[in-house]
Amino acid sequence: MKLKGKVCIVTGATSGMGKAIAQSLAAEGAQLVLSGRNQERGAALEESLDNAIFLSGDITDPSYNKKLVDTAIELYGKLDILSLNAGVLGLGNVEELSIDSWQNTINTNLSSIFYLCKYALPYLQKEPQGNILINASIAAFKSFPNHPAYCASKAASVALMKQMAVEYAPKIRVNAICPGPVDTPLLWESAKAFKNPDKAVEDAKNATLLNRLGTPADVAKLVLFLVSEDSSWITGTTVTIDGGIINT
Repeated sequence: MKLKGKVCIVTGATSGMGKAIAQSLAAEGAQLVLSGRNQERGAALEESLDNAIFLSGDITDPSYNKKLVDTAIELYGKLDILSLNAGVLGLGNVEELSIDSWQNTINTNLSSIFYLCKYALPYLQKEPQGNILINASIAAFKSFPNHPAYCASKAASVALMKQMAVEYAPKIRVNAICPGPVDTPLLWESAKAFKNPDKAVEDAKNATLLNRLGTPADVAKLVLFLVSEDSSWITGTTVTIDGGIINT
């Protein structure tokens, strides 16, 4: 098992990519603290895994992020990995987007990363090799109509990753993944920004060089590689996983 004895916090764990990531890390022996807002889905995920506990809460609340870290230390006595996947969209162009929606998107997609890292870093530095992996998006590099807050927050999360990689090397590796169109509820919600959502998803699929949408399992395999010793000489790096759509 690649992660036996490792303790990992997984945010955004109750659906989509975050759920697949949690399942993959658990299967490789990691002990997990799972974060999400949906109590029912979180409890079901916890029940399905042998080595996980779920804490429902608001990831934009600094005190909740501290609680996630405190729980990992109280239960397992250490913390090795952060897998940061929480995300919302905030749809609407700059004129239309409400201040509240802008702030919620930035807080969920960016500020929550800062909060969790702030509280986790003292413990990550105690381990032989701490690991932080941010789930960003190709929206960090490729802009889409009616996604200003999402694009801004994802670009900023990549910049934050690079800064932390410099700041905390060599004790901690920090990387980001940038998925393209992955078949999750968030993709279909994102498609609502377009006149014909079904066509928008179909167009995205056809625009990939591999002519298919990604799956949460595709992303989970990459995450496992980047948080394991298989990638021990990789840090400060953004890995795009998008079926090649960024080249079209």
